[in-house]
Amino acid sequence: MKNIFSTRHAAAGSAPEADAAHGDIRAVIDAVLPSIDNGRFATKCVAGERVTVRAHCFTDGHDVLRVQLCWRAQEQAEFREVPMKPLGNDVWEASFSPPSAGRYVYTAVAWVDPFDSWRHEMTRRVDLADVRVAAQVGALEIAAAAARAHGEDRTALQRWATELDATAANPGADIAALKALALDEEYAVLARRHPDRRHAVRHAAELPLVAERERARFSTWYELFPRSAGTEPGVHGTFRDVEARLPAIAEMGFDVLYFPPIHPIGRIQRKGPNNSLEAGPGDVGSPWAIGAEEGGHKSILPALGTEEDFRHLLARAAEHGLEIALDIAFQCAPDHPYVKAHPDWFRWRPDGTVQYAENPPKKYQDIYPFNFECEGWRALWAELKSVIDHWTGQGVRIFRVDNPHTKAFPFWEWAIGEVKREHPDAIFLAEAFTRPKVMHRLAKLGFSQSYTYFTWRTTKQELQEYFTELSTEPGIDYFRPNVWPNTPDILHEQLQTGEPAVFMSRLVLAATLAANYGIYGPAYELREHLPRSPGSEEYLDSEKYQLRHWNHDDPASLAPFIARVNRIRRENPALQWDRTLRFLHIDNPQLMAYAKSSADGANVVVTVVNLDPHNVQEGWVGLEPASVGVNPPSRAFQMHDLLSGQRFLWQGDWHYVRLDPRSVPAHIFVVRRRHGDERDFDYFL
Repeated sequence: MKNIFSTRHAAAGSAPEADAAHGDIRAVIDAVLPSIDNGRFATKCVAGERVTVRAHCFTDGHDVLRVQLCWRAQEQAEFREVPMKPLGNDVWEASFSPPSAGRYVYTAVAWVDPFDSWRHEMTRRVDLADVRVAAQVGALEIAAAAARAHGEDRTALQRWATELDATAANPGADIAALKALALDEEYAVLARRHPDRRHAVRHAAELPLVAERERARFSTWYELFPRSAGTEPGVHGTFRDVEARLPAIAEMGFDVLYFPPIHPIGRIQRKGPNNSLEAGPGDVGSPWAIGAEEGGHKSILPALGTEEDFRHLLARAAEHGLEIALDIAFQCAPDHPYVKAHPDWFRWRPDGTVQYAENPPKKYQDIYPFNFECEGWRALWAELKSVIDHWTGQGVRIFRVDNPHTKAFPFWEWAIGEVKREHPDAIFLAEAFTRPKVMHRLAKLGFSQSYTYFTWRTTKQELQEYFTELSTEPGIDYFRPNVWPNTPDILHEQLQTGEPAVFMSRLVLAATLAANYGIYGPAYELREHLPRSPGSEEYLDSEKYQLRHWNHDDPASLAPFIARVNRIRRENPALQWDRTLRFLHIDNPQLMAYAKSSADGANVVVTVVNLDPHNVQEGWVGLEPASVGVNPPSRAFQMHDLLSGQRFLWQGDWHYVRLDPRSVPAHIFVVRRRHGDERDFDYFL
């Protein structure tokens, strides 16, 4: 039902005189949730999914309150309304589903309802005289509702009011019959359609909501350096070479193919292999050192191909169910055209040189950061946004943003907001390994997804504490984690042993703990594990600085295992959400167990991971049958391990598991129940 409600509301901190002007308003709306920083930032959701809103509402005395959830698209004038139901303790709840990607607002309206207040009191009347008077009062309320109604509703309500008044005045009326007429439920439904809202109050804030497409909530990323896609060692790869890899990447179950920067690479201060300061004539440099005489952020490295080649790649990727994600790295090589054309956009040192990027002990002499405090910041903002506009014009809708925490926060809020205004389907991933509050601020500013500390969370306690934080309010309302076990910059010490069990367990953790995850390949499936030096998290012979040639036919490749895990993700909606994660008790510190369910509860997945890559671990998992919908709880149910294909019959609250890292270090169970024949099981419903 659409309705425009009263604009009167109680403003926080208003003067007594102002409140007295609306002294007839008795309903109070204390809070509407979720509310990110009191409505300063938007809650996030996906188009078509249910957004649950709670309101804290009450009134004086014992009268009955009516509360409505109100929502609309930002560009629309009228609100849609959904009745809110009381949960107890003055908390009300309702939900709505934004139909498409875009910006919305929501709030709540409440009023003391005279009809339902009368009806509530009528149920408690037992004395005939009281019932007669109450019925006459009710007849007046019903007549008032009739006056607000039209058509058949008005006729029916007028008839009810007349009959109730006449029956109440009849000396021979039976108290039971009179109460039955007064409390007639079918008539009550008609009266509620036309409530008396003269004294309604609206919550002071219209809270913002951003609805994005489904891939913002559930995506599987694969990072690849196009220049290393060549078919021969030492030969620079091209977009056409990447096209040849598309079937294999799709077969592994990925839906986002992410490229590091594809722009011309600077020659001044170009880095050599392993980040050396001296580059030889054949060294290709770092893709993040953007810009040379061939162009800058809107240009393509000629060795990769042309814009036409790139658009052809986008089309071919789509045929395989893949989207191309591009890296947005707002920084420049010393010979980027911006440095000459806009020297004021950079920080100049007293010796006449530009301040290059540093993250001690790392130094990036080949990269110049922008100065967001320069006098020409408006022109800088406009130009940087035009870079994103250029690539959306080519058909790109997913961007991984490099180090956004080193750029001005107001810029991101403005730029992302403007881009999404034109392209609501655009998705931005924040690559910000920095302090938690900074990461959360970036998510609030508009980034669709965010990198996490998963790479450095390795123990059971660390993982459980961290992912409990990520899957609960308030962060879950705006911060979408995207977890990566490795990146071109990060080879965690856990992976430096090269043991298959470690790579498999970390992949299972990433793929089942979070709805969005990614890997840097082919380094991951081929278990690349040698660090540049002891204690370093950098790869030896890193692709960041040189061409690599990969043996995709290596029989030890984890590609089949990755494909199986990703297929499990696609086929089980429970793994496509973050909100439903809950950890299960298990009596072995080397085993971790957790469950996730789909939004409708129809699909339940239980994952158990052996965190010890060297030894068989066993233990007892606490899983109450009722918590996964088994009814009665004494009934046996089946756990189907989707990794091994094995099926186990569980019964009761405690269940034995045993995992050998030499085979598969994890179970990914889907809960099945008996269906019909005792020998037959189906998905849990």
